[in-house]
Amino acid sequence: MMHTVPDGVEVVASRDRARHLDIPPLLVLDAVTGFLDAHGIGSGPLAWRRIGDGHSNITYLIERGGDRVVLRRGPRPPLPKSTHDMVREARIQKALRGHGVPVPEIVAVCEDESLLGVPFYLMSHLDGTVVTDAIPAHLSSREQRGATGEAVVDALVALHGIDVTEGELASLGSPDGYLRRQVDRFSGLWEANASRALPAVERIADWLGRNLPASQGASVVHGDYRMGNLMFAPQAPARVLAILDWEMATLGDPLADLGYLTATYSEAGAPTTPLELTPVTRAPGYPTRVQLADRYRSRTGLDLTPLPWYQTLALWKAAIFCEAIYTRWQRGERPHDTDFGPSLEAGVPRLLTAAAQYAGLISTPRA
Repeated sequence: MMHTVPDGVEVVASRDRARHLDIPPLLVLDAVTGFLDAHGIGSGPLAWRRIGDGHSNITYLIERGGDRVVLRRGPRPPLPKSTHDMVREARIQKALRGHGVPVPEIVAVCEDESLLGVPFYLMSHLDGTVVTDAIPAHLSSREQRGATGEAVVDALVALHGIDVTEGELASLGSPDGYLRRQVDRFSGLWEANASRALPAVERIADWLGRNLPASQGASVVHGDYRMGNLMFAPQAPARVLAILDWEMATLGDPLADLGYLTATYSEAGAPTTPLELTPVTRAPGYPTRVQLADRYRSRTGLDLTPLPWYQTLALWKAAIFCEAIYTRWQRGERPHDTDFGPSLEAGVPRLLTAAAQYAGLISTPRA
């Protein structure tokens, strides 16, 4: 349902009203309206609806005079250094679109933080389906469930096949030393954001550092590649219409994406974690984690022997990222979060347990 009346907390009518709030709002209607006017998008009053399942950056569908765009912004300040860079995220998608990667068209970018307190961008609205906690009717047959999983892998293979040695994509970062930087960076993020002592974080970090695999290539790494960040075409057969949420994208080791995809993928019989954002893949007909990995290997020729290391990295990073959200929730910086934030008290330790099992630091319980 689209909204037209501000709630006075998350969405306010004016910047003057925003200045009187203890916690800054996420959407300021007069500021957004002025930005839309400056770019010739629609006319008259606007309506909005928060969309997506993200717990980091925030996305709204904006409707105005028959025009529809999607606004994406970072969370409330203060923001950790080098995170939630909307300008960079928009630039990445523009570059990838030029290589044929299915991404929304970037309509406009706002670097002026005075409007919403953070930079934001507008992208085209696509008529598609995101698979999360319900199986879309057109993708519900056993055949289409299998095809959906295969399409997830095939889109990742295509992304990883792009040449990143020249052109604008080459400026996204240096893939050399990527894995070591990931371990070092997230160790630092834990120290900066943790609100409690969880010794498993350091134990797993030490294991990761002592067992770094040799990267077999360099590619664009999405960083949060999962089914819930893909939009599928609104009719069968299963086809990826767009890859969403490029906040974490950089150049690095392609198996980091495969490790994250498989470690966070919901599979029948596997324990749940806070990263289970598309639980429907537990249903019959969807590929298993092993089948996803096998399809990727058959199309890339990469050696997946070290995949457990990448799966450990993925869940360890997820635990650290979720702990930052938990800390923000404890500080009252997520006032509408009555579910996800409090769930992380137990959820973060569950992620660390799963990471330790992939690393072989603790045994995996038998089903």
